[in-house]
Amino acid sequence: MQSLAQLLLVFGLVALASSSPTGIQKRGVYKVERVANPNFTGRNGPRALLKTLRKYRMPIPASVASAAQQDEMITKRQNRKKGKGRKGKGAGAAGAAAGAGAAAAAKGSAANGTGLVTNTPEANDVEYLSPVNIGGQTLNLDFDSGSSDLWVFNTQLSKTATQGHQVYDPTQSKTFALMQGASFQISYGDGSGAAGNVGTDTVNIGGATVTNQAIEMATAVSSSFVKDTANNGLLGLAFSQLNTVQPAQQKTFFDNVKSSLAEPLFTADLRPQAAGAYEFGRVDTSKFTGAMTWVPVNTTAGFWQFTSQSFAVNGGTPQTSTAGAQAIADTGTTLLLADAAVAKGYYAQVQGAVNDQQQGGFTFPCDATLPDLQLDVGGTMATVKGADIKFAQVDAQTCFGGLQATTAGLQVYGDIFFKSNFIAFNGGNNTLGFAAHA
Repeated sequence: MQSLAQLLLVFGLVALASSSPTGIQKRGVYKVERVANPNFTGRNGPRALLKTLRKYRMPIPASVASAAQQDEMITKRQNRKKGKGRKGKGAGAAGAAAGAGAAAAAKGSAANGTGLVTNTPEANDVEYLSPVNIGGQTLNLDFDSGSSDLWVFNTQLSKTATQGHQVYDPTQSKTFALMQGASFQISYGDGSGAAGNVGTDTVNIGGATVTNQAIEMATAVSSSFVKDTANNGLLGLAFSQLNTVQPAQQKTFFDNVKSSLAEPLFTADLRPQAAGAYEFGRVDTSKFTGAMTWVPVNTTAGFWQFTSQSFAVNGGTPQTSTAGAQAIADTGTTLLLADAAVAKGYYAQVQGAVNDQQQGGFTFPCDATLPDLQLDVGGTMATVKGADIKFAQVDAQTCFGGLQATTAGLQVYGDIFFKSNFIAFNGGNNTLGFAAHA
């Protein structure tokens, strides 16, 4: 089954790769520019829900699949009318990048034991992107605490695939080395994915630096990544056991750098429609109010996972959802997927809210005032503001909720949760810290 899944992924990738040139060809001065994404058509609730369910291999209700498919067809028709259709071409992955030699051991460093970069919301908060310097070249990447691969757009891909993107050019780096025989292949929620070969280079995130960090260079990417020209790859921040590099798994940037940080942690400060920050090695107390609560994390499955078995609406009496229920904190997921009892109990307090089979999830009148939601995080309640739960507009009167029901035991607390809460990930003692945003 695993080999079949891998084969399907390869065929599912848009094969926009081209063979790398023979030998090392130096290129001109590397210039980084932010490029607007002309393909973005707004938030889409059903597709965001489908993506999250698929990312964690959860059962997909027919209503969700149907709603997402209908929205996709509408979008394609709109794009054809606007002349924005895009077709992939070719098949298969390209050859290896220039460079040779075995990878040296990764080593972290930071001049002051910390690193700080901004994160900028794109596409109405559907994703948050941050600058990462790799071998002297800066790319905007999506930091994902729900995966463990660092992969990038690069010069092995065709011009069609890289148009509008910032790309990593290994021939422009004096510190790049090819990891002979290594490859990666990763799939994400909506069937998107990337595959290619692997090298090592120096990675600097706002001052926190790792030498010989594994860099996964895509030779094939799916069309959704190609269209999202603001995003040039992902940086995984889950535990290294989820890394997909073969024949030997590689450590994440955080696992490599944490021993050199002032504190072995990183923090996520995600703001609604405003720039926030990711910081390594320090907890900035000005970013939150009150005391930070720390809870133990279960690392067995490779995620930042904790118990979450109760909830309350608008500060009311706590209610049990499912005894022993588990949740993960995932910056790479947009929505908040909670136990069905949580979603039903919450929307029962929203006048006009329904579980809309046509939309594949809970919707409500856009003019409704949404109550706050309290969620159990390792035994202590964290609040999600009602305003942050209003996710996408379906039509002039109806909105799609940022809180939806999980279809499996696992709950996924994505960016909707992070907007209301400042989160710290401590890799020294495997704990998760949270406090209300200032």
